[in-house]
Amino acid sequence: MKLIDRQYLATPFYGARKIAVELKKQAGLTVNRKRVRRLMQRMGIRAVYRRPRTSKPAPGHKVYPYLLRDLKITRPNQVWAADITYIPMSRGFLYLVTIIDWYSRYVISWRLSNTLDADFCVAALEEALSKGTPEIFNTDQGSQFTGDAFTKLLKEHDIRISMDGKGSYNDNLFIERLWRTVKYEEVYLKAYENGREARISLGAYFRFYNTSRPHQSLCYRTPAEVYVCAVENICTNVVESLATNTIGMAELSLSKAPILSY
Repeated sequence: MKLIDRQYLATPFYGARKIAVELKKQAGLTVNRKRVRRLMQRMGIRAVYRRPRTSKPAPGHKVYPYLLRDLKITRPNQVWAADITYIPMSRGFLYLVTIIDWYSRYVISWRLSNTLDADFCVAALEEALSKGTPEIFNTDQGSQFTGDAFTKLLKEHDIRISMDGKGSYNDNLFIERLWRTVKYEEVYLKAYENGREARISLGAYFRFYNTSRPHQSLCYRTPAEVYVCAVENICTNVVESLATNTIGMAELSLSKAPILSY
């Protein structure tokens, strides 16, 4: 699953058949397409391309139009976005949801969970909204984001809801770039033994990402410098003021994760 995840980051348009070929070519693994497809479903990932009438949300969930096409993002809190990704551990895996500000790339909140239930996404949204309110909130069409608990919270704060087109990788490009950064700079360098270790290590990384890691696209400023200076007009001691905002994680009762075979 870790090798599938690496390949998917590099080629998100590959389906199970091509990923199986790459695993055999690069890692010498004898694995068939059906097993790769089954593991991809378990991880919550699928090949990215335009599909008519597929990748539907849960029955009865409303899908909202994509509002960001040709929209100029010029300030913090104009657009927030959320997404979920798979986090491998030495034994088993977790799911990570993050909410970021599009303009500054600032990670506003995040949560880990051992299931794909909507609760950890709602918890991340509640924390984020305690810090600010965006004009538009963008997600994919996953059931965690189309469900009443998530969309109702957005509506209560008069936030416009935007959702990616089916199978569109570029509609939420900034958060896809965040996944690549987090995985190659943090997750793939570690082998978390359990959820607690993953939570602590990711918490430290997100503090580094927000307050210390310069971004070329931000003129080598940090996300915190761009976001906090604009929102709160605070341009000094950014790192110190944010260092106490340590870890975001839903209350978990982690069951023993399954042993993974490769």
